[in-house]
Amino acid sequence: MRIHIGGDHAAYDLQRALVEHLQQSGHDVVDHGPLEYDDQDDYPVYVLRAAEAVAADPGSLGVVLGGSGNGEQMAANKVSGIRAALAYEPDLARLAREHNDAQIVSLGARFTAIPLAEEIVDVFVATDFSDEPRHARRLGMVTTYEASRQLPSPPESAAP
Repeated sequence: MRIHIGGDHAAYDLQRALVEHLQQSGHDVVDHGPLEYDDQDDYPVYVLRAAEAVAADPGSLGVVLGGSGNGEQMAANKVSGIRAALAYEPDLARLAREHNDAQIVSLGARFTAIPLAEEIVDVFVATDFSDEPRHARRLGMVTTYEASRQLPSPPESAAP
């Protein structure tokens, strides 16, 4: 599996550990940086590159990292077609893939120890989208909204 990864200074050590872990697990890791520690770097530089690469590389997944993971998730979600999910425990990563077909997981290095981050990423990478009709329908609504800004209609049973 090809995995694109990008972060910032707050997650530099965690990113280095995850790159090594993923490579040792046999994945093709594309590291979008930072490649050296700089306490003044800005996460959008690296996170947006990783998210753009996932969008352009069907079948790949991504990992974005920062201090909290919040800004990184928000930035990645600005890339058309990307669904990025913040996960702070493995079940959230599993549900992000199974129910939401997320292509990117976001982690907060200030809140996630390396062993837990490795477990979260392993679960994320190992989990497939369930393709259950209800999940596919909901993703279709989001995709339609993203393309047209047309709000989905509520079911007739919910109409006043």
